[in-house]
Amino acid sequence: MIDGLRVLAVVPARGGSKGLPGKNLATVGGVPLVARVGEVVAACPSIDRAVVSTDDDAIATVAEASGLDAPFRRPEDLSGDRIGDVEVLQHALAATEADDASRYDVVVMLQPTSPLRTADQVEGVLRRLVEDGLDAVWTVSPTDGKAHPVKQLRLDDGLLAFDHADGAAIVARQQLAPLWHRNGVAYALRRDTLAAGRLMGARTGGFVIDGPVANIDDALDLAWAEFLLERGLG
Repeated sequence: MIDGLRVLAVVPARGGSKGLPGKNLATVGGVPLVARVGEVVAACPSIDRAVVSTDDDAIATVAEASGLDAPFRRPEDLSGDRIGDVEVLQHALAATEADDASRYDVVVMLQPTSPLRTADQVEGVLRRLVEDGLDAVWTVSPTDGKAHPVKQLRLDDGLLAFDHADGAAIVARQQLAPLWHRNGVAYALRRDTLAAGRLMGARTGGFVIDGPVANIDDALDLAWAEFLLERGLG
């Protein structure tokens, strides 16, 4: 609980993955991704309950061993690779409240694919949500100038062109307005925001993480996470 608000953590971890089969049970530092979330949650005093939303019994078993709850299974119509986060969170909130007859005011989504998150980061996101009176808070990272959208190119019949009208005028990175991208470490949102079918409310804050972040989609990302962990950079 934080400032009198009950907090539910939802860990979305379906069984299927095209980029990295068995992804949510892949290990970083010898610990399955879904179990690493359980370790972080245990160190977050603001979280009242944490559940895994999965369609896979093996994932549920590992999640429960790490301290997460698995009181339900995600239905088949929410288990495809094109299902949005909002639908998954709405289902998890309703199913958890039915299970424990409680009402939660805040939902924080902790995806297993961000294995190097810390409890301080999660607590910081929740504090920002409550103290600043926001509808939602997302963790973000600075976008490297090399990937800035103004500098992106497209190929038209094999010929290059700037995708952005101002692209040709950029000669130095100092001309680029700073941008940030969501990094998947944590998303916190109020109950009303989720009920309205939104992950981003009218007032959504960014919680900036300046250091390197691992976000697992494939085997190379997994190797990057191991690299950061071994060197204490995550």
